[in-house]
Amino acid sequence: MQRLTVGKAAALTGWSPRMLRYLESTRLMVPQRTAKGYRLYGLRELNVLRSLQELRCAFGVELSDIAFAARLRSEPDLRAAVETWLAGASGTAPAYLEWEQRKQERLLAA
Repeated sequence: MQRLTVGKAAALTGWSPRMLRYLESTRLMVPQRTAKGYRLYGLRELNVLRSLQELRCAFGVELSDIAFAARLRSEPDLRAAVETWLAGASGTAPAYLEWEQRKQERLLAA
């Protein structure tokens, strides 16, 4: 299959060029680039766009939700902070206090 430019890929998939650039900025889908920096979309990228749309429809989630989930997988500190906060929010006082303590330490260090 011939690789498509961002405009052609957008027209074919129903995503806007701006949204395709957003997906790249959040690293949910990173197309290949030409030597001059133009984005190129092949069959793999088109399938990712299709499955991403199906995921959004099936579960009623926004792209920001999916981008956040991806960040949780790739950023251990963020994942640990969220897990600590969730433990505290469920009523486990020591975990909540630990999260608050870390938050205060970050604020004082800034």
